[in-house]
Amino acid sequence: MTWQEFLNQQANIQGLSVEEKTTLLTALPHPDAQINQTQLRLKLNIAESTVKLRLQKIYEKFETVYAKLREKDGAGKFEKLRTCLKQQYHQPQSEATVKNPISDKSISPEFQSLITEKTQSFCGRGFVFAAFQNFTNTNKKGYFTVIGDAGMGKSTIAAKYVSENNAICYFNVLVDGRNRPELFLESIRKQLINRYQITNVENADLSTLLVKVTEKLSENEKLIIVVDALDEVNQEPGPENILYLPKTLPDNVYFLLTRRRYEPSKKRLYTEGVKQEELDLTDKKYDAENAKDIQEYIRFCLENDPEHKNGLQNWISNRKITPDDFVQKLADKSENNFMYLRYVLPAIAEGDYDDVNLTQLPQGLQNYYQTHWDRMKMNDSSKEMKVMILFTLVEIATPIPCEMIFNILHQDEYVVQDVLDEWIEYLRTSNIDGDICYSIYHASFLDFLKAKRELQATRKLFKEVNQRIADYLEQDEDDNETN
Repeated sequence: MTWQEFLNQQANIQGLSVEEKTTLLTALPHPDAQINQTQLRLKLNIAESTVKLRLQKIYEKFETVYAKLREKDGAGKFEKLRTCLKQQYHQPQSEATVKNPISDKSISPEFQSLITEKTQSFCGRGFVFAAFQNFTNTNKKGYFTVIGDAGMGKSTIAAKYVSENNAICYFNVLVDGRNRPELFLESIRKQLINRYQITNVENADLSTLLVKVTEKLSENEKLIIVVDALDEVNQEPGPENILYLPKTLPDNVYFLLTRRRYEPSKKRLYTEGVKQEELDLTDKKYDAENAKDIQEYIRFCLENDPEHKNGLQNWISNRKITPDDFVQKLADKSENNFMYLRYVLPAIAEGDYDDVNLTQLPQGLQNYYQTHWDRMKMNDSSKEMKVMILFTLVEIATPIPCEMIFNILHQDEYVVQDVLDEWIEYLRTSNIDGDICYSIYHASFLDFLKAKRELQATRKLFKEVNQRIADYLEQDEDDNETN
């Protein structure tokens, strides 16, 4: 094993985030060499304060196995860490294994691509993380829920926390059908077994798993489990908690949950002796923080987004407006909705709104979907097949390949593929058994399309799509019986 491979392994074991791991591997190019903070700042192109913060987090995580790090402060602390790592690197593998009984703190591969996608342009949200940290510091255990409307960045907050802390996690995804209690328990059980090496729990419920894990935790260590999008969970009505989350928790166990706003009767989270706290992003008291984060995100795209910054800067320059005016006007239009910006900013950069004044940008996320729908002339009778292709994705509700769509609708493969390509910014692609499969990207757009069922103009098309799906499934069943 090379030195860099060893460092990468140890970084995973101790639960370093992607950024912290990069910092460690860059700072220690060889067992007998390290670079100073100034060189590190230049190599990573980050601020000196960011370097110091990352190093501090690295020290905290390695202190669990290198107690000597607690005895050393100041400039010599990194030298002490390098020495400890070097000594372990040259140990026989069996000794090193005994020293680190916990196998792996890396993020579950099941959600790695989703987390990477969600966090690549992450900005702000410090007030949310500070509130959650205060919750874990002042309570022995509990449930902390982030609430917000579609597009306010709840999933991104969850993804960022997981990325920074390598937390145990589960992301409910309605459009992929990955939103059922049994799938949640299966995933969490697997992650806990892999990380904490607990045994004889292959069929254990969540309460039992949590008790087993707390027996493995070191003093002052916390178990934090992140669960995103409770509002997308598919679970039968009943008195049980959502996802069958436990009513009681062992000490040092915390859940960070996200969900949309809900009716009190639909909360489905009952506890006994366990603290619950909610942070509602739509609360007026967070307006200033939300606006600040939205503006920071727009500036990030304007100045740092490699794909869109040139187009955005040219757009602004050609219209002779200042970047500050652009940021302020677009922030106001977004209504603090990151999903709105996710669609609008690339469209501006690519010239789709070249003849549209900023005052004509659609007001809010639902209006943006409707405006795009209208601009694509989806209500014209000539566009009915395009509408039916999208409605097929809505009704099937799980990722499906292009081949299945054109077989359902009896259309040419190229026609279907062209429509999928045209709407790709609203779709999620995934590779399933070698096939590129498609599903609706976000629940908010899914809601927008489902609302079309109630409109006179599109109700007929929904009925026709459902009939064609039924015919396809019946034919498929007949073919299987024949074979």
